Amino acid sequence: MSQMPQLSACPSCEEPLESGDLFCGACGFDLSAVPPRPNVSPNGSAGSVRAAAAGEEAAEWPVAPEVDSSDTPVPTHLPTDLPGTDSAGGELPERPGAGSVAPDAASVAPDEYPLPAPGTPATPAAPATDPRTAAPDATPPAGTKLCVACRSGRVDPDGYCENCGHAQPRERDHMEQELDTVAAVSDRGLRHHRNEDAFAISTAALPDGSPAVVAIVCDGVSSATRPDEASLAASRAANESLLVSLPRGTHPQQAMHEAILAAADAVNALAAEPASAREHSPHQNAPACTLVGSIVAGGLLVVGWVGDSRAYWVPDDREGPTVRLTEDDSWAAQMVAAGLMNEAEAYADERAHAITGWLGADAYELEPHTASFKPDRAGVVVVCTDGLWNYAEAVEEMADAVPADAAARPLHSAQVLVGHALDGGGHDNVTVAVVPFPFVPQGAGSA
Repeated sequence: MSQMPQLSACPSCEEPLESGDLFCGACGFDLSAVPPRPNVSPNGSAGSVRAAAAGEEAAEWPVAPEVDSSDTPVPTHLPTDLPGTDSAGGELPERPGAGSVAPDAASVAPDEYPLPAPGTPATPAAPATDPRTAAPDATPPAGTKLCVACRSGRVDPDGYCENCGHAQPRERDHMEQELDTVAAVSDRGLRHHRNEDAFAISTAALPDGSPAVVAIVCDGVSSATRPDEASLAASRAANESLLVSLPRGTHPQQAMHEAILAAADAVNALAAEPASAREHSPHQNAPACTLVGSIVAGGLLVVGWVGDSRAYWVPDDREGPTVRLTEDDSWAAQMVAAGLMNEAEAYADERAHAITGWLGADAYELEPHTASFKPDRAGVVVVCTDGLWNYAEAVEEMADAVPADAAARPLHSAQVLVGHALDGGGHDNVTVAVVPFPFVPQGAGSA
């Protein structure tokens, strides 16, 4: 029986050993599995090996061949040169070599990325295009909405320009409409986050075939809930009512009265919210708005209103007086009417613009105001919200702001008046309708 090799430390954990140990006291390593340590002759030759234990036969170790540095190096062997399987159990791919064909692109595994051959120039990537400077298509499809800033980029569904990224105004932020005999412009102004004004303009034929021109302007009450919806509903309802009543022969002043009542019903209907909506927003009040409208038909000028939106008469020749055709439903107007203040004092008060009449479910008793006039000369009717007349309150100021050719260019005149308010500060929404009034002397055109 051969003797155990004498070890001073465990080959596994380097724990010091004592003579006669069969197992390591630290890691339990089986010391009997350690092969005998060869004893190399003192002369250093590799051919003389003796057993470590006395009396054992000498073990012969192979001698490494001497290699001349000029000889061809031994070829390198790779793992794939030997038969076997990969970690997934599949056959290892054959390594391309002498007599073998390299795999084509279709046989390369998806996670292998072959590199180009040395010296092959890399294909340069196309430079990124700056969308702000990219030229748009020469002919955008019909109906494409273009950016108001760069005037060329398309507007995406989110309301931003695909070319310059500019946020587009909402539809009601600025609105313009022109018919042959009337035009209107509405703008959000410079300080409000939305436009709570609305307008409607139209023409209708009277029973005798003569034209009737209609302009309705509404101003949402900002302290009420959903004022923008209230003004839109009122303007549409009043306009639709007039388009029904005027062609069937209703007198224009009576038709205006009925139109205001129809507008009030439309605004009142907005207050009929589900009970759940009130539970989530218990502090909401009823939607509300003001209204002013005009009808030009058969040599007659009719106006109707509730609230503090106004209508002005401005003659073309400016020789006749400019006249305010409406009276405000406001605290200031009541103070003046009662003789408690003059107009300058009343409108200088912070309570001046507190309205006393409006359209809405929580309004006081509704009292539509209507009036009819027969001007003796040609001119225009300016129908507007307080967003304009705050900057041209006196009739002289309004006359100066209205262009001289307003009757011939109503849209341009409405644009100029809106610009006048914006130049003055634009603290409120601004809506203006300009209605030309053509004067026809009695008997003209008769045979």
